Amino acid sequence: MSEVEPLREVIARHGLRADKALGQNFILDRQLLARIAALLPGDLEGGTVFEVGPGPGGLTRALLDTGASVVAVERDRRCYPLLEELGAEYDGRLRVIEGDALKIDPAAEIDGPFHIAANLPYNIGTQLLTDWLESPQWPPRWQSLTLMFQLEVAKRIVAAPGTSAYGRLSVLGQWRSQPRIAMKLSRAAFVPPPKVASAVVHITPAAQPDGVDPARLSRLTAAAFGQRRKMLRQSLKGIAGGLEALEAVGIDPTRRAETVSVAEFVALARALPA
Repeated sequence: MSEVEPLREVIARHGLRADKALGQNFILDRQLLARIAALLPGDLEGGTVFEVGPGPGGLTRALLDTGASVVAVERDRRCYPLLEELGAEYDGRLRVIEGDALKIDPAAEIDGPFHIAANLPYNIGTQLLTDWLESPQWPPRWQSLTLMFQLEVAKRIVAAPGTSAYGRLSVLGQWRSQPRIAMKLSRAAFVPPPKVASAVVHITPAAQPDGVDPARLSRLTAAAFGQRRKMLRQSLKGIAGGLEALEAVGIDPTRRAETVSVAEFVALARALPA
């Protein structure tokens, strides 16, 4: 295969610029992109990866180089000619879906198991993650999530109880999956550089605790951390059976949400009435 055209030149040839309104920040270093793609577990040859916001296709190429097929969702029509070129180069292993990733269920687009990987637009990244983590089907069809976030958000996903970063995202990320910060990136890794540092978070599904409805846990954590400076007896007043569940589980109602462990939130959700 001939030498790959530098991504900066590809972008220039197509007259493409990062759109701030779309939350775009491009990574141009192909070696770095290959390192991110290598974080996906197992042999990807013949597998499928769902990608959100491929943009100029830097990470997309790195994923295709693993032997995987890629189903990518892109709403920026300026990127389509570039991605079409890339798909032709890789014998049609790239399928691009035009649309809003928040409205697209990857499980409806892909047969069989798949991985999700993305340099997520920061303005929708947390919402997408929450949607994937709250899936009523568990284990989910996705086998792993390898996602770029602001470093602050990444720290929240892996935070321990009692820390300032610990919150609803920590509980949702840890109660039935295993998240870790796999790589940190400086602002200089992106064009244009964002205002904050970034990190790649890798998440794999784990066993779901018995007797816990994810929708119930979601409502519980939303109430508890929505008023995180208040005691639980105040923040859970709006949850049916919330105060009774505190008593049943033996959690002091004067505690605040950031002191409650993931296991304790699971026990509370289990104790709530159906």
